[in-house]
Amino acid sequence: MMTATRPLSRRFLRSARTVATVTLTLLLTMGIAACSTPTAGDVPPYAVATQDDPQFENTFRHGFADVDGVRMHYVTGGSGTPVVLIHGWPQTWYGWWPIMPALAKDHTVYAVDLPGLGDSTGSPTGYDKATLARYVHTLIADRLGVRDARVVGHDFGAAVAFQYASQFPDDTTRLGYFDLPLPGPAIDASTYRSLSWHIAFHSQRRVPEAVVGDDVREYLALFYPQVSFGGTAFGGTSDRSPFTDTEINEYARTYSRPEVLSGGFELYRALDKDVRDTAAAAPVHVPTLLMTAQGQLDAIRATVAPRMTKIVRAVDVPHAGHWLVEENPRFVTAELVRFLDGNSWQRSVPGSGHRK
Repeated sequence: MMTATRPLSRRFLRSARTVATVTLTLLLTMGIAACSTPTAGDVPPYAVATQDDPQFENTFRHGFADVDGVRMHYVTGGSGTPVVLIHGWPQTWYGWWPIMPALAKDHTVYAVDLPGLGDSTGSPTGYDKATLARYVHTLIADRLGVRDARVVGHDFGAAVAFQYASQFPDDTTRLGYFDLPLPGPAIDASTYRSLSWHIAFHSQRRVPEAVVGDDVREYLALFYPQVSFGGTAFGGTSDRSPFTDTEINEYARTYSRPEVLSGGFELYRALDKDVRDTAAAAPVHVPTLLMTAQGQLDAIRATVAPRMTKIVRAVDVPHAGHWLVEENPRFVTAELVRFLDGNSWQRSVPGSGHRK
């Protein structure tokens, strides 16, 4: 005989549903927490690009230091006399990576992210190159205790390196200046902005941020070939990029942060002050290596020679556009190693360009 089942009370059903809801919520919360909790194997974003590179892991390390309200990121490794590497736009310390292992064989290398760029966080008091040089000097000389730096810069990093050597001559033993017309008496800000569409565009307030917006990677990928060897900026038609997808992804990772994107454009917006600061700067008397894109030596030397009194080597890099390190790393490394090791040459014959 079957016994009839009594209907469940509404109160019981409500209680059961409540228990089920709470249980499901707890399970989902635990699952999300398990997915988001860092584990020992997690790699910080700044280390992703080099995590599988044994050369990096065996020699270099990432470091951070607080400098006047900015947390500055740098990479260091090797042993021997100190070399400070300063990047330009749109790159980070990673732009020096192709030649850092070779330099680290005989030198202690410090590749820095400029304040407000790369994985350095916080806003500097200015993006003019004289101010940025003071941040870099505080990091290198005061925080890291390096008082005999060989300072090498590329692009706007070259202007920062110049200001470092000018402001802190007692802490600078050599200067490497790579591929940048020096804003100053030889080329004023309005003329500078007329050199290329991108200089004028990046100098505008808010406009480049609005245009580039969420398409940072695409913008960078389109820009790099323009100033490469044979690119449109040099009157050519090549659209070949010397950067790998890994390199572009790494630069896009940092410049996709709105504050970093704006910081990069501020480098251009500071041109008027850069011109005034160069005019007021003390001439640099330390041995200097000047390297430029192929065919650009005479034009760039004309802007730097009045402010650098001891250019011991001036050479353009064969088959290289603006990206000297990426486009001809072997040539750049050989020149730089000889220079850093204390070898010097007579100044290049005007118009000769390449090393014979």
